[in-house]
Amino acid sequence: MESMPSPVVAVTIGDPAGIGPEIVVRALAQDAVQRSVQALVVGDRWVLERAMEVTGTMLEFSPAGPVRLLDLANVDHRLQWGKIQATAGAAAGQFIERAVQETLAGRADALATAPINKEALWRAGYRYLGHTEMLGALTGSPDPLTMFAVRNMRIFFLTRHMSLREAVAEVKRDRLAAILPRIVGELRKLGFDRPHIAVAALNPHAGEGGALGKEDLDEIAPAVQDARGQGWQVDGPVPADAVFAQALDGRYDAVLALY
Repeated sequence: MESMPSPVVAVTIGDPAGIGPEIVVRALAQDAVQRSVQALVVGDRWVLERAMEVTGTMLEFSPAGPVRLLDLANVDHRLQWGKIQATAGAAAGQFIERAVQETLAGRADALATAPINKEALWRAGYRYLGHTEMLGALTGSPDPLTMFAVRNMRIFFLTRHMSLREAVAEVKRDRLAAILPRIVGELRKLGFDRPHIAVAALNPHAGEGGALGKEDLDEIAPAVQDARGQGWQVDGPVPADAVFAQALDGRYDAVLALY
């Protein structure tokens, strides 16, 4: 029986002046990683060589090996390490753009991104608030959905990259009603036939029946009832100081956090 080929993962090195390149070389030097995936590193050889020197890591880039390098050679050697600068932001943006191209063209099966600096991206002329928005634009996805995976817990977000005041104003029944079916659909793709989802509360103690804020009572609870009416397993609002521990204990397959 032939073994399945390892998936090809395009890996960006992040902001070249930051910690991203060091994270990448340390991770890809691990035997367990090299046995599991074929890495296509999208970055700059000069930056990666420095990262290996700093970390004491040996990593071989080979067209026939488990770690290949797509060297954009786009980083100015006058780069200031550990500083926020437009040249670093420009290179980081170009790494992401090329990695997305490789993935959409089928030359990679998945994309992993090392840390970027949003201010550096802005200085370089990229008008994105973060990876999520940039990846959404590059892939033609007008409303991308973010999911964090932490051990056996999956966390989705109602809002992204806005002030807390703005995020609170976005907690509306119709917005929750729009995102919950998307979450159900994504969890089904991950193998959950009937996922159990918790919606985190906004206010302390889920608002104490309205004494500590009306949003949980007026917006979240009705949206949860709407979802249950569709036959979905949705609980909420669940106090935020308890919901994540409950999810880690296996009570829920996913949590919808509000911000």
